[in-house]
Amino acid sequence: MSLSPEQQAHVAQWVALAPHVADHIAELNETLKTSTYIAGTVKTEADETVFKAVFPLASKWTSPADIAAHRHILRWIDLLQNTVEGLVAEKLAIDLSIELPREIKEKPKKKGEEAAAAAAVAEKAPKAEQADASNGKKSQPPKGKPTTPEEIAAAKAAKEAKKAAKAKANAEAQAKAAAAQVPPNPSMIDIRVGFIEKAIKHPDADSLYVSTMQMGDEDGPRTICSGLVKHFTLEEMQERYVVVIANLKPVSMRGIKSAGMVLCAANADGKVEFVNPPAGSKPGDKLFFEGYNGTPEKVLNSKKKIWETCQPRFTTLEDFTVVYKEDGKPDAKLVNEKGEICKCSTLVGAEVR
Repeated sequence: MSLSPEQQAHVAQWVALAPHVADHIAELNETLKTSTYIAGTVKTEADETVFKAVFPLASKWTSPADIAAHRHILRWIDLLQNTVEGLVAEKLAIDLSIELPREIKEKPKKKGEEAAAAAAVAEKAPKAEQADASNGKKSQPPKGKPTTPEEIAAAKAAKEAKKAAKAKANAEAQAKAAAAQVPPNPSMIDIRVGFIEKAIKHPDADSLYVSTMQMGDEDGPRTICSGLVKHFTLEEMQERYVVVIANLKPVSMRGIKSAGMVLCAANADGKVEFVNPPAGSKPGDKLFFEGYNGTPEKVLNSKKKIWETCQPRFTTLEDFTVVYKEDGKPDAKLVNEKGEICKCSTLVGAEVR
């Protein structure tokens, strides 16, 4: 779970305060009063760092008064020592069933009461203090303002952490915005080697084959429907390597969900051939057009028209190599990470789709 900038600042502050935690016990107990861990509901480095510093102190809290005063720290210690393996050699014995006095919450005063209390305090204040107040002087630092070198260092570290988190968020937003402005190109298309384990005729569509395809996915093979019945026999569809477009949005084809497309070359006479991956390929091997070896989109966004823009530029050369043609640039061959090329068998100047 990622931390918010405020949580990161809080973690940095407590890591810096850990060596001097004895001076901040009450503050730590109050922090853990409403939080499972120091940063909230997620355990961070601050928990283990502060734990190691406060554990020797906690071992001395044996009286009912000590336990009542540090009840939230002790609950937190018990949680960590029983969930983080190897954190302590010998666990602290904590009786969580002990009956403790209820914590007293001070009721907020009404505005009238606050005014009366303030007037009473002002009446009792020495004249010198009243004079200091009228001159804008402060006899004590504002509540919450760091005063010791450790607190100042912790506050500075928290400020820097918050600043760094904000800068990271801005950089990620700018990168995302820049990516959104990149025009459609072949690096956005997930082209892979696929292996047809088995193909059958679609039970409800005469023109479709249904293939069980290994494509290197962790969750196993995919199902892909292909309109290739009139171009290849069922036997030709069995146990063969093909090139597959893997990040088209899945579509239902006559009741069967298809999660990819087999790439083929086709000429004007209607002849169709498979695009063949390099010899020795394995299911899931990445393929890309030279100069476009980027990170593909997870799923092609139909609004961006990535496939519709790039596919018409896929074709084959005289040596049957599959290339991407773009005006003003050399032909980009379809290759694997080793630079080995993909070809069809006999078609020249064919459309590849």
